[in-house]
Amino acid sequence: MPAKPIDLGPMHFEKKEDAVAYLHKMLHRYDLGDKVSDDDAIILRAALAHHRDAEVKVGCGITYFSVRTADFGTRCFWLNRNDGTTEKFSHKTCIYST
Repeated sequence: MPAKPIDLGPMHFEKKEDAVAYLHKMLHRYDLGDKVSDDDAIILRAALAHHRDAEVKVGCGITYFSVRTADFGTRCFWLNRNDGTTEKFSHKTCIYST
């Protein structure tokens, strides 16, 4: 099966696997509880737009992204909404939903 390219904001990846690897490295650059930088947030917003449940995840809008733990203590991206609620999302699901 040929590689499928994907664009995440200003970044272009020849293969979806490369995008997943990039996001995985991004996830591990932050300590638990850290707010994601504005530059990385641009990439995360673009990735989240590919998620099969993007509209539900985003809800009333995103204030910022952070890194926290999720199920079974795994590290995960979280979006923090304008109304103060939060929602976790998988960067792998974002990429492989499309």
